[in-house]
Amino acid sequence: MNPPADAVYPMLLIPLVGVIALGVIGHSRRAGWVNIAISAATFVASLRLALGVLKHGPLLTTSKMFYIDSFNVYLLVLTAFVGLTTAIFSRTYMLDEMKLGRVSTKRLQLYHAMYQGFLLTMLLALSTNNLGILWVAMEGATLATVLLVSLYRTPESIEAAWKYFILCGVGIAQALFGTVLLFFAAQRVVRNRHQALLWNILYAHAAYLDPAVMGLAFVFLLVGYGTKVGLVPLHNWLPDAHSEGPTPISAVLSGLLLNVALYALVRIKMLADPTLGALPGELMMGFGMLSFIVAVLFLHRQRDIKRLYSYSSIEHMGLMTFGFGVGGALATFAALLHMTVHSLTKSSIFVTAGHAAHIAGSQSIDRIRGLIRTQPAVGWGLLIGTVAIAGFPPFGIFTSEFLLLVATMQSWPWLTIPLLIGLVVALAGLFRQVQPMVYGEAMPDQRPTRTSMVPVVVHLALVLWLGLAIPAFLAQWFNHATFLISGSSLP
Repeated sequence: MNPPADAVYPMLLIPLVGVIALGVIGHSRRAGWVNIAISAATFVASLRLALGVLKHGPLLTTSKMFYIDSFNVYLLVLTAFVGLTTAIFSRTYMLDEMKLGRVSTKRLQLYHAMYQGFLLTMLLALSTNNLGILWVAMEGATLATVLLVSLYRTPESIEAAWKYFILCGVGIAQALFGTVLLFFAAQRVVRNRHQALLWNILYAHAAYLDPAVMGLAFVFLLVGYGTKVGLVPLHNWLPDAHSEGPTPISAVLSGLLLNVALYALVRIKMLADPTLGALPGELMMGFGMLSFIVAVLFLHRQRDIKRLYSYSSIEHMGLMTFGFGVGGALATFAALLHMTVHSLTKSSIFVTAGHAAHIAGSQSIDRIRGLIRTQPAVGWGLLIGTVAIAGFPPFGIFTSEFLLLVATMQSWPWLTIPLLIGLVVALAGLFRQVQPMVYGEAMPDQRPTRTSMVPVVVHLALVLWLGLAIPAFLAQWFNHATFLISGSSLP
């Protein structure tokens, strides 16, 4: 086996050990530190893997079960990094939740074990070469999320968990049928049937797959994995899951899981493009634009701070799906950059939203007022995070949205107008809600709380850096991934 590919195994084994260890000691007050240590070790292992890809190119293990290239390796590093920073925030946040009586020691134990289980399933989905294992990993992420969303055991959280389970269960069933159809198409062109679901083998034979079967398979996979992305009309689970689950889970749900589902969808599109031509891209554009418009309109109607930013996540996932659908070097580069900066920004926003809800004793926007006066760090964090996610320069989201607009003007100029109008309406919806939370008159019963703002500062600093100047090595990485996905790269 290629020695650099060895790093994929510790990257997966560390969180697996974490699930077992925290399943035993997760109720301890020191479990938060253990969770941080395990997440840090996973991050180091992902960096080692990234260095291997940087030096040696795509890596394939001897078993052919794991394949790492420029597309998934940066998502692996991003997932491990956000998992680490969220674990740092999670330690004090969950202890405060236990003090408030919202979780017991048994539920704290479940939380810590499932946190690592959630990271494990996402890393497995990103690194596997087998599309069947990809489906299993996505289903594992669903089950881990159900347990985490229902952690508080309130009627609302149980309802949200059931809605998540039912909707995503229906979606993942569609993805399973699509995977079966893909296997059926592959058996006709791949001699070894045991390799018929290996992505690198399928990619080499993509031009020979039956167009009729591939068209049907892509539709089922688009609906299936699109449900996990949060695409309209099967998006209803996302706002409920975000608003009722623990805030750290909202951060990794919005910042990471949605990316993993979109990654799976793009991998399938790469297999479908040679035989179906423009159809996969046009379908993704349609679902992406619909999701973007619906989410933008719903931003104005929210009264819960976490639901507000949940609809913002649907908006941005719609933009990314639209970008990958447009295709071409510029749109693909913009979508890849947007995946990165959205993950960093949205996870930092949910950290500040969690602190704001603790200060106000409620997630209701009407109860959260005057944060800059009561706790300036939280107020400024929420304000700057919202400025970044709304696409103001010089933050990275402005750069990715600008590139996407330019790509749209080149390929589909008439779609530029709804994109521009949607971005302006989204900006208005966000600041209409955020302004009183930050600058309004503080409620008399607001209470000070311990804050862990280090993840917020680090994430927003990175987003600002990526808006000002993308480092050469990262630009090269994105360019390699762009070439892999679209067949062309930026000059």
